[in-house]
Amino acid sequence: MRTFKWGMVGGGEGSQIGPAHRLAAGLDGTYTLVAGALDHDPKAGKAFAKSLGIDADRAYGDWREMLEQERGRDDRIDLVTVATPNATHFEITKSFLEAGFHVLCEKPMTMTVEEGEEIVRVAEVAGKICAVNYGYSGYSLVRQMKAMVAQGDLGRIRLVVTEFAHGHHAGGGDADNPRVRWRYNPEQAGVSAQFADCGIHALHLASFVTGQEVEKLSADFVSTIPSRQLEDDAMVNFRMDGGAVGRLWTSSIAVGRMHGLTIQVFGEQGGLKWAQEQPNQLYYTEVGGRVQIIERGEPGLSPEANKSSRVTIGHAEGMPLAFANIYSDIAEAIQAEEDGRDIDSSADLIPHAKDGLRSIMAVHVAVQSAKTNGSWLDARPPMLR
Repeated sequence: MRTFKWGMVGGGEGSQIGPAHRLAAGLDGTYTLVAGALDHDPKAGKAFAKSLGIDADRAYGDWREMLEQERGRDDRIDLVTVATPNATHFEITKSFLEAGFHVLCEKPMTMTVEEGEEIVRVAEVAGKICAVNYGYSGYSLVRQMKAMVAQGDLGRIRLVVTEFAHGHHAGGGDADNPRVRWRYNPEQAGVSAQFADCGIHALHLASFVTGQEVEKLSADFVSTIPSRQLEDDAMVNFRMDGGAVGRLWTSSIAVGRMHGLTIQVFGEQGGLKWAQEQPNQLYYTEVGGRVQIIERGEPGLSPEANKSSRVTIGHAEGMPLAFANIYSDIAEAIQAEEDGRDIDSSADLIPHAKDGLRSIMAVHVAVQSAKTNGSWLDARPPMLR
């Protein structure tokens, strides 16, 4: 596989997510960071880009300059990662796709359903990858869960229960913290706070693992701190197109919870449980049997789990390694297209624009449901019905 030229928009110095992307993309030596518009402050962005080893002529002041300059280069970037504030994702992603670049966009992909449908159409017309960074689907044992469900180890799936609950915004004094305040301001965050920020990761995992999509949902939102205009706790019930029932809880005021992403899947013949804070163990129980612990890296796991296991058994697996599997899958998809062959099936796990669209549809429907006392509403995007 060749080395791909990679660029970033956003993710500058002090960014929460930027370092994870740079660690992930650099892990396999598959990507080289050659271009970036890393900060809303052009001077700071250029300085930080150069500190990362990006040549001065590819350290850009803003994304528009980056787009115009890169599209005309013979050595243009192969992939751009969009890691900017949520409200900018649509314009930047659409523009790079239309210019013929592959894109990995941070979630949420867009702010509206209409924008999400437009991105799906643009990506299809351009014939380019538009991936969305649901990076937790890159964990090895999450992929093992998906494989076990697909091969029927659990039988017909009855129930999926997923959570993404932390307590880092539980303090009322956070109202004056700019890094927290914007998340609950509809002018900056959109129609939803906690569900759009964390809940959609949990919802995506439910679909990723079960192979089923959400058809309808019912939601209850609450803002426990009076100054917040948007929810800091949400419960969402959902029904899936394969018959599974779903329960999702997400919260930012769950004191004592650190990251809190978990998923449990229950079928007619068995159940599975995985927690992101203990990613090396997957708990599997057959009906009438004892709980078994599947260890990441042990013999006999699925090709998907084996391919995405980065360190030897017993050593801790981390979030950047999961992100690295998303980057690796994208690289395999680009290389397969260039080679004129099918993608390796164990790498055909990229969260695509349609996944991003389904998520933003779920956000808007959940908001509407919460406003109407939990009414059950159709969660399918219009173009996918």
